[in-house]
Amino acid sequence: MAAEKDTNVSEIEDGNDADEEPGEVIESAPPLKVGEEREIDSLGLKKKLIKQGHGWESPNLGDEVTVHYVGTLTDGSEFDSTRNIGEPLTMNLGQGQIVTGLDHGIITMKRGEVALFTLTSDLGYGADGGNKVPPNSILEFEVELISWIAVVDVCRDGGIIKKVLKKGTRNEQPGDLDEVMVKYDVMLNDGTVVASTPNLEFYIKDGHFCPALPKVVKTMKSGEHAKLIVQPKYAFGQHGLEAKDGCLAIPSDSILNIDLELVSFKPVIDVTGDLKVLKKILKEGEGVHVANEGAAVTIRYTARLEDGTIFETKGFDGSASFEFVTDEEQVISGLDRAAATMKKGERALVTVGPEYGFGSTEVKRDLAVVPSCSTTIYEVEMLDFIREKAPWEMNNHDKIEAAGKKKEQGNILFKAGSYQRAEKRYDKAADYVMEDGNLEDEEQKLAKPLRVSCWLNHAACCLKLNKFHDAINLCSKVLDVESQNVKALYRRANAYMEAADLDLSELDIKKALEVDPNNREVKSLYKLLKQLQAQKNKADSKLYVNMLATAGRINRKRKIKEIDTSDVSVETERSESNSGQPSNGA
Repeated sequence: MAAEKDTNVSEIEDGNDADEEPGEVIESAPPLKVGEEREIDSLGLKKKLIKQGHGWESPNLGDEVTVHYVGTLTDGSEFDSTRNIGEPLTMNLGQGQIVTGLDHGIITMKRGEVALFTLTSDLGYGADGGNKVPPNSILEFEVELISWIAVVDVCRDGGIIKKVLKKGTRNEQPGDLDEVMVKYDVMLNDGTVVASTPNLEFYIKDGHFCPALPKVVKTMKSGEHAKLIVQPKYAFGQHGLEAKDGCLAIPSDSILNIDLELVSFKPVIDVTGDLKVLKKILKEGEGVHVANEGAAVTIRYTARLEDGTIFETKGFDGSASFEFVTDEEQVISGLDRAAATMKKGERALVTVGPEYGFGSTEVKRDLAVVPSCSTTIYEVEMLDFIREKAPWEMNNHDKIEAAGKKKEQGNILFKAGSYQRAEKRYDKAADYVMEDGNLEDEEQKLAKPLRVSCWLNHAACCLKLNKFHDAINLCSKVLDVESQNVKALYRRANAYMEAADLDLSELDIKKALEVDPNNREVKSLYKLLKQLQAQKNKADSKLYVNMLATAGRINRKRKIKEIDTSDVSVETERSESNSGQPSNGA
């Protein structure tokens, strides 16, 4: 049968690793036609297609393949064959189990394909020959790829090897926050089943059974079935596991063989980015569009506390569904922001922390009281929504009109002290009328002052929210188009002052006073700046005096030390002179 070679296929240069210049496009060769032969790598490996395969996938190095092959010399004499014994060979690609060079041919094949590979002696048995092959022989292998199993080194250290027995049905893979349903059997090397479960749900971030399981599940797709070989460091290590909860004892340093299927998973979305509003998708929605901010949505929901107490329902038991516009503070922030991420027909479980719910206030709802600092849970179904149009979906007239409305909404929110919501409105309004070259002259005359006004108002929000660098950037945008805009100079000077950049603040104030010498707000700001500069100068002066005093103390200590050292030297010299011994300087 096949003789194993010492050379590993990884030692062969892989043409796919060749460096590419940025932007370079490498054209792949057209597929081989039956009867056509081609050299397929730089080492002289040739392939002739005898029979087309099925599908488009090919195995990778490391995968477990099952093949029939016949190996012959160029004179037609046969030296190795699986056909003679009637059984195909199963092997791992990359180990050179037949001959090293053949593995690189097999990774170009499709399931059911038959091909003839011609190998130079370097890719075969080389100058030494062997297995009935003379030295320096060119070899020919007729290979049929029957099937293969994808083999994955999950942690890339050999600690967890996954063999894919059945592929999943979807492309998505679960993440740390997702809830998965699995079934598995766990065996020791002697075949003893130590743990088994039909269907079990857990959150990946919480882990389950042993460290290997959540690591592997994150590499799987729904419906995927795999066999795992788990080394002790990803199982239970030197401590093993005591028998408990239906699991038999697992001895120390045990290798585990796990038959694992990912039945399904429910994606969990971190809506707010701080894990305080989590949306678990119970049923996928339709299409690709979500409701987005500003959408008019129609939902139904059941709301409960963590202990299961239902405090509100909408749209069930004959009651009317609930309609609201997202980002308008018509519902609690957590439900609002989650709804803006939902598709039509989607059903989700939304867990809302008190920061995005009812906060520290006790609130009476329809069916129960929500205690202060409560985490609330909403089972929500998105029945329908009308998305707010994006700028690119509008004509110029509609953009200008929408920008004006958004600006007015921002003004109302600003006066009400809702600065975060106001800045969103100003930002959206400015987006509608961005200068993109598509506006006519008359339209530009309307759009430009609207855009400038939105930037200025947004900057005012940033000052209220202590976002001073954002305020500086927004005012700078205005000054790029209107270099003498007093409001922009005033607000940027204010932001510079708050950011402790007094010199730049003074430059903007002086420029504003050149344009409008009698502006009371700018004069007031200049007066405050002078006070801050005086305080800073006083503090700097005090710091300088302290530095001088510290330096003086250090110098005095150094001089005292030098005097003390000098006295010791004199006393030593006198002592040595009196004793008749030569001094060190003699």
